[in-house]
Amino acid sequence: MTIDSKTKLKQEILAYILLTVGSILFAVGDVMFVNPYLMAPGGTYGLSNVLNTIWPWKISLYAICMDVPLLLIGTWILGPKFGVKTIVSTALIFVATFVLESTWGYNPVLHDGAIATVADASGSMVPIPHDGGWFQPDYFLNTVVAGLIYGIAIGLIFRSGATSGGSDIISMILHKYTKISLGTLVMIVDGIITLSTLIAFGDIRLPIYSVLIIFIEGKVINLVVDGMKSYRTMFIITDNPEPIRDYIINELKRGGTCITGSGLYKGNERKMVYVTLDRGDMVKLRSALYTIDPKAFVNIMESSEILGTGFRALPRE
Repeated sequence: MTIDSKTKLKQEILAYILLTVGSILFAVGDVMFVNPYLMAPGGTYGLSNVLNTIWPWKISLYAICMDVPLLLIGTWILGPKFGVKTIVSTALIFVATFVLESTWGYNPVLHDGAIATVADASGSMVPIPHDGGWFQPDYFLNTVVAGLIYGIAIGLIFRSGATSGGSDIISMILHKYTKISLGTLVMIVDGIITLSTLIAFGDIRLPIYSVLIIFIEGKVINLVVDGMKSYRTMFIITDNPEPIRDYIINELKRGGTCITGSGLYKGNERKMVYVTLDRGDMVKLRSALYTIDPKAFVNIMESSEILGTGFRALPRE
């Protein structure tokens, strides 16, 4: 076996480990945190939570009855876009959810329990029932934890090379025929699923907390997929590029590109320095520019993903 094939094998093994852990975490977040609070943060499992409460049947069974047809229809209409890992992820989430709801049930992990007691006829102190039971919901804390678990779970699934599938396939199909942006369609589809909690249960808190889960989830996914490092790309238009070049190379120990262009107004030749730095180095260079070239024009942009020498390696696939 060659070094490249060994490296690729290790990467595949790691990918499936991430996929397995992410799928199990997703099931934990859904069964133990989202479903007990009657929330539906989008996706087929969000809709399954609503259906599970209205017509009791296992969440996993509702979800797989939607996921399998969606994968088949998506493959038929969109072509073979859904790889083996997406199918494996769908199966793993189904199995993990089925096992959890069969053993754990739909009991919440985070709640206040009985918050008060009262003396009974014999004088003993007993809990005061709340809504027919002793469960006192802690919506905000549960929402934060659910968003963190969902974000880590889906982030790991994405890092493994799989996609979420599910309701996203509906958005992809609609995008093909309507030409509305995919991001907009995903928000519309997930928004409808989220609003179904208000229609089903009549509690305005449920869609609000569901949206909060989606927001937290999205932020955590970005951290898991892209890492904690934050990068900025600077475009520096200057008449004196040499001192800037020296500072970047000698002080920051980074590279960059110098591009020659011309101004639109007078047509004079200008130099533009293009460089990508982490936040700390960006602040240093921005401060140094006041001394090096106070007349420079600077545009700073946030960079979501940087690939290549000095940063993350280009993906093999």
